[in-house]
Amino acid sequence: TSGAIAHLGKDNENGARMAIDELNAKGVMIGGKKAKFELLAEDDAGDPKQGTAAAQKLVDSKVNGVVGHLNSGTSIPASKVYSDAGIPQISPSATNPKFTRQGYKTTFRVVADDVHLGGTLGRYAVEQLKGKVIAVIDDRTAYGQGVADEFEKGVKGKGGAIAKREFTNDKATDFTAILTNIKAVKPDVVFFGGMDAVAGPMIRQMKQLGINAKFMGGDGICSSELPKLAAGAMADGQVVCAEAGGVEGEQKAGMEKFRADFKKKFNADVQVYAPYVYDATNVLVAAMVKAGSADPAKYLPALAATSGYKGVTGTISFDEKGDVKNGALTLYTYKGGNRDQIAVVR
Repeated sequence: TSGAIAHLGKDNENGARMAIDELNAKGVMIGGKKAKFELLAEDDAGDPKQGTAAAQKLVDSKVNGVVGHLNSGTSIPASKVYSDAGIPQISPSATNPKFTRQGYKTTFRVVADDVHLGGTLGRYAVEQLKGKVIAVIDDRTAYGQGVADEFEKGVKGKGGAIAKREFTNDKATDFTAILTNIKAVKPDVVFFGGMDAVAGPMIRQMKQLGINAKFMGGDGICSSELPKLAAGAMADGQVVCAEAGGVEGEQKAGMEKFRADFKKKFNADVQVYAPYVYDATNVLVAAMVKAGSADPAKYLPALAATSGYKGVTGTISFDEKGDVKNGALTLYTYKGGNRDQIAVVR
């Protein structure tokens, strides 16, 4: 909730607050007793070291379950702390595959991972955008580098090639040098693995340098804040990004209601992940209710067996790794400064 992507952290926190307030208003019973839920919010500043410190603080506070962290770079080291303590952790937004592949029994996520996300975007770049000269930039974080690697695999799998690969960091603001290198190959697609706080200024500087390429990225850039961060430099349809998750058909009404209720409660639009945090919180509680206990050791088996839970983000069932089964992705572009859905893909 501090640093360049605090707007995304606050969004996550509000998603949890909404679930907690509703659960308390409902008067949920666990093991024949009325339960009162309390939200302990910790700030990890998107920093791995602060992430493990925040995790330890929550463990010391004897929390019953954790929803978080926001980034893969903080979720992965924190997951060991929770695993050692036997406390269930559901990430609403960490997409690096490694998160659920460490063999921890306490680790779950409610979004599709980067193998799915990056690969889908890579295939889209070649098949739909007809990208011939594709450049890739990443911010060297667990998330950014991971999603860029998967994008590259997706491109190559469809017979495409990467003309240039550059990297920056998640605090950078000046991209003149790397963009000048990229301009030399005359790209038609530029993919960025990283977050919206860096992507915005990058899009601005691409325009200044006269790079007229499609700009692609994962869920980290796919926020409602991106047009503001790009300060008017985004052309309609220029950006194509994907968000892990997606609802179709009759499920759309539930998501629309959630967004409207959220806006009313917090006087803010959903950025990206609030609905996933909301679902993750409710999934934890549903497992406690089923097990008749809020003791992590007692409700963990019920959580692992979650199947067919109807959430606002879709139906949630976990596989043996703790990953969401059959995770959807939604592809978006931006028109007139607003996100515009292209398609939901699985």
